Amino acid sequence: MEIPVTRALVLLLFFAGAFFVKALKEASNADTSKGDASHKRPSRASENKPSRCSYTFIVPQQKLTGALCVSTETARVNRSEMVSLRALLDRQQEQLDTMRGQLEKEGALANEMRVLRRESVSMNARITQLYAQLLNEIIQKKDHALEQRRLESLVLNATSQVLQVSSSYRDLEKKYDTLTSLVSNQSQLITHLEKQCQLKNPAKTLQEATPLPVQRTSSLLSENTETKEVASNVQRDQSVHLHQEQSQQSPQELLETFDDPPSPPTDTPFISYPVTKSPGPWHDCHHVLESGEKSSGIYLLRPRNTNRLLQAWCDQSRAQGGWTVIQRRQDGSVNFFRTWDQYKQGFGNLDGEYWLGLEHLYWLTSQAKYKLRVAMEDWQGRQVFAEYDSFQVEAESDWYRLRLGSYQGSAGDSLSWHNNKAFTTLDRDKDAYSGNCAHYQKGGWWYHMCAHSNLNGVWYRGGHYRSRYQDGVYWTEFHGGSYALKKVAMMIKPA
Repeated sequence: MEIPVTRALVLLLFFAGAFFVKALKEASNADTSKGDASHKRPSRASENKPSRCSYTFIVPQQKLTGALCVSTETARVNRSEMVSLRALLDRQQEQLDTMRGQLEKEGALANEMRVLRRESVSMNARITQLYAQLLNEIIQKKDHALEQRRLESLVLNATSQVLQVSSSYRDLEKKYDTLTSLVSNQSQLITHLEKQCQLKNPAKTLQEATPLPVQRTSSLLSENTETKEVASNVQRDQSVHLHQEQSQQSPQELLETFDDPPSPPTDTPFISYPVTKSPGPWHDCHHVLESGEKSSGIYLLRPRNTNRLLQAWCDQSRAQGGWTVIQRRQDGSVNFFRTWDQYKQGFGNLDGEYWLGLEHLYWLTSQAKYKLRVAMEDWQGRQVFAEYDSFQVEAESDWYRLRLGSYQGSAGDSLSWHNNKAFTTLDRDKDAYSGNCAHYQKGGWWYHMCAHSNLNGVWYRGGHYRSRYQDGVYWTEFHGGSYALKKVAMMIKPA
């Protein structure tokens, strides 16, 4: 009897403890979450509803490992969160407005860019059109410049031809005067002989007429001698045999010679004169000085290793003498704007202005080592010189290239810039300039780009000159390129 009672007490205590634990859990769940109450109310209401069947399940108790919190109430609205959300919404609205403004600005910029691009395309088309017009004008100006150069060259050639014709005319005038004098003398002689023949006494006529032909013969011989001197205007490189043939010509042959037309300046570049004293020939003027001829004048020369004869002026008074003058300017009587062939053979008057000739310079400077001396004088009487310890001219195959040594003197060095340069004339352009330097400098020279010296240019009177180009006889280191010198002489001598 005691045992069942004990068991009943134990069971009662067990259920009471379980109920107490369950109550504690429900209290804790009620404090943490109030949502379950709202959830339970509908369940209670649903429990009040009549149902067909109801079941009760006994689930074994599970072991709980942590706290269980169930909210039985709906979440309440928090004001602070609402304020923050509204502030956030306002900021986003402001950002949206800002982005709309930027978008509008960028749209305006894009429109401006489109307009600028269209304007740029039109501007490029205009620039292309202007460039084409400018290029067309440049081509036209270049064509005009070429045409102007061609006309200038034609004018220069015409001027050169006029000078040649005038020179030939002067020679013909001299020959005409000589022939007129000869014909007049012969007419007087014939008239006098006719008068003597009409005399009654033949013996007296013969006695009186005999000395007259003798006297007239001597006068004719003197006239023939003068005629022979006039007819001896030949090139400097004529041979001795040619001189002998001319000396043996009869008066009739001389008259026939006068009837022939004159040769062009290239064929007869020099007006020759009787050779001074001994006939020579010598190798150069230094050889003349060593032979005892100490007076300056015209001498017959023949360089070594060649049969070429030439005449040149020998200056025996300056710098111990022995100088062969290869070029001289003093009064502007000779035109130095010549062609290649004329500069090759030489031209001018041996006792005045002349150019010895490039071919003669080549043969002279090939036989020994020569030095060059350039003597200059301005219009105030000041005299200076430039001397180079070596001077040589190459053959025509190398365009008579200049080989020059070191400088000394009082005029300044204006020729070394032309060293190793080929010779250039109007019809042979061998300079380094895009155009023809001889065309602008009005002469022949060893031009580079173009000149620091131009001793074969135009002889201007008075010093300073005005010209479109620097084409005077100038030496840059002595008075500059716009000052024309009064006198210039280039001479060579064995070093």
